[in-house]
Amino acid sequence: SAKDMKHRLGFLLQKSDSCDYSSSQGKKEKISASLRVSQEEVRKWADSLENLIHHNRGLAAFRAFLKSEYSEENIEFWVSCEDYKKTKSPAKLSPKARKIYDEFISVQATKEVNLDSCTREKTSHNMLEPTLSCFDEAQKKIFTLMEKDSYRRFLKSPYYLDLVSPPGAGCGPENCKGSHTHTLDCNSNVISQCA
Repeated sequence: SAKDMKHRLGFLLQKSDSCDYSSSQGKKEKISASLRVSQEEVRKWADSLENLIHHNRGLAAFRAFLKSEYSEENIEFWVSCEDYKKTKSPAKLSPKARKIYDEFISVQATKEVNLDSCTREKTSHNMLEPTLSCFDEAQKKIFTLMEKDSYRRFLKSPYYLDLVSPPGAGCGPENCKGSHTHTLDCNSNVISQCA
């Protein structure tokens, strides 16, 4: 559910304050560094959808935003395709491909993505002999759809704006361009909304 995803996003971005104080200082610093996202990194998310979804925290924020719009099937399909392309065993290709097809592409799909009939037909044909690239065209179409539509809305939403300019940072994105010292944690409005 959307609430679960928001809770998970809040957990991912939680402060290092909640770390076990009995652990060594070095371990605390590693945990702290891994839980924070720099302002510079968050700004890169605005450069391209690719930058956003290839960063774990960016993907989590974008997924939470899509859930709020009831359109998370697009990013779920994209992520499933990325995972599918990493399949090493030829024996697993067909069952994995069938699962993705049934979940996102077939007419009775539970999370049907918005594909034109030509792409849907080509993908259906690819299912006869699944390869690692059988979803490539459909994945590109969905990526383009997200890039032109939901990604632009995401950049104007609190899901992004609260991360790029967290409360207490003392400046907005327009007058903080040179500063790379701010880091993000669960103090931002989005994360507190997610808890």
